[in-house]
Amino acid sequence: MNDKQTPQEPKTENEVQKDAAQAAPSENDATDDIEALKAKLAEAERKAQENYELALRVKAEAENQRKRMEREAENSRRFALERFVTDLVPVLDSMEQGLAIEVKDEAAKAMREGLELTMKLLLDVMKKHGVERVDPKGQPFNPEHHEAMSMVESTEVDPHHVLEVYQKGYLLNGRVVRPARVVVSKGSPKVDESA
Repeated sequence: MNDKQTPQEPKTENEVQKDAAQAAPSENDATDDIEALKAKLAEAERKAQENYELALRVKAEAENQRKRMEREAENSRRFALERFVTDLVPVLDSMEQGLAIEVKDEAAKAMREGLELTMKLLLDVMKKHGVERVDPKGQPFNPEHHEAMSMVESTEVDPHHVLEVYQKGYLLNGRVVRPARVVVSKGSPKVDESA
């Protein structure tokens, strides 16, 4: 044996119990540390899940806001002309009334032809910009696009169909600028059989 090595004497039972008692608290400490770490991990996972859900909500909100702004910008672009069209419609009505006048003079006929071409050109430009003319004669009455001025009995068209158009209507990209003002058919006159 080496001089520096001392032979180990066998430990007594008291020493073994003492060593075990000293080791036990360190095992308890380790168990406590593990439990504390598990609790911290669970808390961190819960917070991570909350943050993930919050991030998803924020992302969805931002996407919805972007879509809403795009939709509003598109509607603003599409319907920016609405006020202009509303102001222009009476001009078209006046031109149409002028064309309804019967003319016999050659100079007046030439002027009428020029007015017809001007009106056609104006209607074509308006159509190009999403303006649609509503002339519903003979069509079913649609309260969204037509304004009933009166209802009369008639055999010319089916009941609840437009019999006559007082004033044409106009739509801008499907939205009513002015409803067509119409007379609606009630149907055939009722025959009094008791007479």
